[in-house]
Amino acid sequence: MTTISAMTFLSRVTGLARETLKAVLFGAGAQVDAFEAAFRLPNLLRRLFAEGAFSQAFVPVLAEYQRQRGLEATQQLVSKTSGLLMLALLLISVVGVLAAPWLVYALASGFAKTPGKVEMTATLIRIVFPYIFFVSLVSLAGAVLNVYRRFAIPAVTPVLLNLSIIGAALFLSPHVDPPILALAWGVALGGFSQLALQLYPLFKLKMLVWPSLDFKDEGVGRVLKMMGPAILGVSAAQISILISTQLAAWLGDGRISWITYADRLMEFPSALLGVALGTVLLPSLARCHSDADSQRYSELLDWGLRLALLLALPAALALCLLAVPLISTLYQYGQFSVQDVWQTRAALLGYSIGLPALILIKILAPGFYARQDMKTPVRIAIGSIIVTQMVAVSLMFPIGHAGLTLAISVGACCNASLLFYLLCKKGAYTPHGGWRGFLGKIMAALVVFGVALYFLAGSAELWLHASLWEKITRLLMVIAGGGAVYFAVLWCLGFRLRDFNRREEETDR
Repeated sequence: MTTISAMTFLSRVTGLARETLKAVLFGAGAQVDAFEAAFRLPNLLRRLFAEGAFSQAFVPVLAEYQRQRGLEATQQLVSKTSGLLMLALLLISVVGVLAAPWLVYALASGFAKTPGKVEMTATLIRIVFPYIFFVSLVSLAGAVLNVYRRFAIPAVTPVLLNLSIIGAALFLSPHVDPPILALAWGVALGGFSQLALQLYPLFKLKMLVWPSLDFKDEGVGRVLKMMGPAILGVSAAQISILISTQLAAWLGDGRISWITYADRLMEFPSALLGVALGTVLLPSLARCHSDADSQRYSELLDWGLRLALLLALPAALALCLLAVPLISTLYQYGQFSVQDVWQTRAALLGYSIGLPALILIKILAPGFYARQDMKTPVRIAIGSIIVTQMVAVSLMFPIGHAGLTLAISVGACCNASLLFYLLCKKGAYTPHGGWRGFLGKIMAALVVFGVALYFLAGSAELWLHASLWEKITRLLMVIAGGGAVYFAVLWCLGFRLRDFNRREEETDR
């Protein structure tokens, strides 16, 4: 857990550096909207075919093969599933490049109101779309490495994408017209480099096998069967994102950019906590289910939920109270104006409300996937998405783009609540004793933490007009001071690090 969090932290730091550079060079206007819309398409498909439906179906089956059937059978499963995935991705990449102009209207038809914006987005789509081919194979390789307890390499691969985009923005953008094309080429290079990084670790595990096709293979059939409901659920989530993008595009230039900049800040704690915990827990929970160890299964979920709440709740409160300091320090330079700061803040406030729920979903959903129950989280996801879009449509005009991010938070809260309720109802998870006292102590620490942040941060005007180094120094002091207060209060209330620390062998036994 510590290793994967450290690698994820590194990837998020470089991701914030990427977003800061993008804000300085391009601001939050039509060009950035076009890039974000174009990049969103392969990202959505990546989540569908790789990190979403595919990995949710593939990891439990792979864990079972690795645990019970031996090396040769596991190699055959990897070979046949990778061959199938590569064929599907190749076809999708070709169709995406050829259909780029129509995809713009499917994603953000509001772009037609701005002359040249549709054409620019189509060009960007053609450059970035092959990224889906490489990054989906990256996710497959990462799933294999995670099952074999090699978490560091898959967790660090996003760093290469960030560095590729940063390098393209710095060195290629002055030589292309429009300069935003450089970011698209950086994405393409990043996908290739991410895949290359994972080849040697797979070779060491004897899992670097030649892809093959066998649609009648029993293991492939199980993966495809499990992918069916998972695709339905993940597709519903991606349709929700597409609808939100359409709504933001109709609100005018800059809205997609402001939402994206806020999303990057929200993803920092989400990835450090939710993705890291979910990545560690899924193969471990799958092993417990395979071994019929229900007690250990419940213990792992209980540990993950407590650790997530311990860290997610202060993170959400910090995003809310430190929105202007964070946005101003990271983005307010060059083309990124004071107006952009306030508009990004509005989007971030909407996101911050649902951050704990978004993190809990990444822990609760694997509780079903590990049991090879794909239908339950899918049904919950579809219902939550309907709620999200109803709230989004009702709020987008009264409060603008902030209504779209708030709707995502409302949907996430519904999703997490139902996942928790049904895990308990099905008997998969039984909360251990002491939850009431645990939550009461965290609430007390949060009150003190919030008061400390409020007074340490000071007024917004101070941040909007300070120099770069003044902002950095003050922000580090505020974060360090607030964090020290929060954990000091928890320590006084009886919390100890050893109560939450679990070594890999404890998680995997």
